[in-house]
Amino acid sequence: MKSSYELAMERLNKNSPATQLTAAQKKQLAELDSKYTAKIAEREIALKDELNKAAAAGDAEKFEQLQKQLVHERAKIQEELEEKKDAVRRGKR
Repeated sequence: MKSSYELAMERLNKNSPATQLTAAQKKQLAELDSKYTAKIAEREIALKDELNKAAAAGDAEKFEQLQKQLVHERAKIQEELEEKKDAVRRGKR
């Protein structure tokens, strides 16, 4: 008798079977991860420097604004990364 987990996995595979990635696709995905990790780090460094300056100056409003900007930019970059990774997985890159 199969467990409910095994039955659920079978149904999932019937609805959307797992696709096998080629070595080239895996390499492209790794390159994208590396590139976008660097982009995020670059923006964090730039904005954290500005955050430190705002905190030192006691400008709470600017500090909060910069924090929101950092969160927004990080999310935007992550979204862009996921779109590009999906394109690679579908073979459209």
